Amino acid sequence: MFTRIGLFLMTNFAVLILASIVMSLLGVNSAQMSGLLVMAAIFGFGGSIISLLLSKFMAKRGTGAVVITEPRNATERWLLDTVARQAKAAGIGMPEVAVYDAPEINAFATGANRNNALVAVSTGLLHNMSEDEAEAVLGHEIAHVANGDMITMALLQGVLNTFVIVLARVVGGVIDSALSGNREGGGRGFAYYIIVFVLEMVFGLGATVIAMWFSRHREFRADHGGASLAGRQKMIAALERLKLNHGQSTLPTQIAAFGIAGATARKLFMSHPPLEERIAALKASTVA
Repeated sequence: MFTRIGLFLMTNFAVLILASIVMSLLGVNSAQMSGLLVMAAIFGFGGSIISLLLSKFMAKRGTGAVVITEPRNATERWLLDTVARQAKAAGIGMPEVAVYDAPEINAFATGANRNNALVAVSTGLLHNMSEDEAEAVLGHEIAHVANGDMITMALLQGVLNTFVIVLARVVGGVIDSALSGNREGGGRGFAYYIIVFVLEMVFGLGATVIAMWFSRHREFRADHGGASLAGRQKMIAALERLKLNHGQSTLPTQIAAFGIAGATARKLFMSHPPLEERIAALKASTVA
C-alpha cells in the first residue's frame, strides 16, 4: 500500500513540476502558479481520498448491504467460510461480508485498507448462481482487495483531478488574455470563469477516459486473480452466467466500477471490459 501511495504521490508531484515549467515558459506569474499548484493538489486529492475513506460507509448506505456478523443460514455460513479461505490465500485480512437486496447478479468490494475491506453480494447472485460460480465471483472481489485496486483508483483520480484543475485555469487564462487584450486594471473578467468551467468539463471528460481505461485493465487482473483462487473454469462459468443475465447495474455510481458486472456504456467510458473479452482472456490464460 505505501509503495503504491508513494508512487502516485511522486507522479502527482511530477505533474505539478511539469505544469510549473510549462507555465514559466508561457510567462505565468510564479507566485500565482505556486498558489494554483497547492490549491489544485489539495482539491484534487482531497475529494478522492475522502471518498476512499468513506467508501465502506457509503457502499453500505447506498445499497442497504447488511453485514453478516452471525450467519443465519447455510448460505451465509458458506459465504463467510469461502471469503475467509480466499482472503487467507490472498494474504489479506478478513473482509466484512455483506448481502444487499437487488435482483441483478452482482457483487463488489471496497474499502481504504486491504486488511479491513468490505465484500458484498446481491441476493440476485445468491439466487441465480451455483456455488462454483459464486465462489469465482468472490475470488474476483478478493483479488480486487489484494491488488489494492480501490486505493490505486483513488490515487489515480487524485492525480487526474489535480491535472484538470491546473490545466483548465492555465489554458483559460491564456485564452482570456488573448480574447480581452490588455484589460483595463488587469485581473480576470467574467468570461475567464466561463472558459475555465467549460475547460474543466472537457478535460474532465478526458480524465474519465483515462480512469476507465485503467479500470478495465484492473478487471482483467481481478478475473485472473479470481481464477487463481477458485479455478479458471469456475471463473469462466461465472462470466458466462453474467453474460446470459447481464443487465443495467443498480449499484450507486461511486461503487459501480467495483462491481463484478459493471454497467452498460460506450467502450471509452466503460469501467469493465465487454464480457466476451474477459472470457476470451481467461480461456487464453495459463491459470489452472
